[in-house]
Formats: sequence, C-alpha cells, structure tokens
Amino acid sequence: MSAPDPDGLLAEQLLRLTRRLHRIQKRHLEPVGITPAQSRLLRTVAHYGDAPPRMADLAARLEVVPRAVTTLVDGLEAAGRVRRVPDPSNRRVIRIELTDEGRATLRELRSARRAAAEDILAPLTVEQREVLGGLLTALAGPVPESGC
Repeated sequence: MSAPDPDGLLAEQLLRLTRRLHRIQKRHLEPVGITPAQSRLLRTVAHYGDAPPRMADLAARLEVVPRAVTTLVDGLEAAGRVRRVPDPSNRRVIRIELTDEGRATLRELRSARRAAAEDILAPLTVEQREVLGGLLTALAGPVPESGC
C-alpha cells in the first residue's frame, strides 16, 4: 500500500471547494435572475467605467472565446442590463455599456456575493479567514482593486 499523496489530497480538496463555491454562488444569484458567467461579465463591463469595452476586450479580460461573450451579451441585453452602442470614433466597432438596470443588478450582485461568501466562510474564525486570504493571494495573486 502506498503512502498518501498530500499534494493529490490538497488538489482534491480544492476541486471540491470550487464545486461547492459554484453551487453556493449559483443559489445566491438565482433570485437576481443571472448566471455566474453573466455576473462576471457584468462586473467586467463595470470595471471599464466610462469607456465601454469592445466585445474583444471582454473576451480577452475574461479569457474566453469571443463567441462566449456574444452569447452572454445577448442574454444580458435581452434582460435590459447592457446595450450595444457604436464607437464614436469608428462606426464599425461596437461597445458594450451598462444600462440603469445593469447598474441596479450590480448592486444586487454585491449583496448576493457577500451572502455567498458568508455561507462559505462561516466555519472560519477571523484569524483563519486572514490566513486563508494570504494563502489564496499566494496561489492566485492579489484581488484587483476594483473588485471585478
């Protein structure tokens, strides 16, 4: 019988935690009427502020293929959360901007994300959360200042 593989066990724990995070996040986003992928796209559009991004900008930032962005934008546009607008300097370029409904949805998302985080982190003390934050920063890098 071989000795346990600590790195393999750790990797399995991280995968289980990732699946749990997705389930909890999805549960908290359902009342808002948005998927986790749409939530991420909405937050990314908001990150650009007054300079709406192009679809290619969103695909690059989200590290997905452009077709995936098109599908997400289509759904968010149908729900009135974003709109396609022509670029003022190049009419062939389309930019994606938030609508008032999109900004209201972002406020709801912040509350849903806080509630999901509290569900996930509930078993940890303040000190354990600080240690976990440091470990995650070492593995994934710092959280962007904008919170996107």
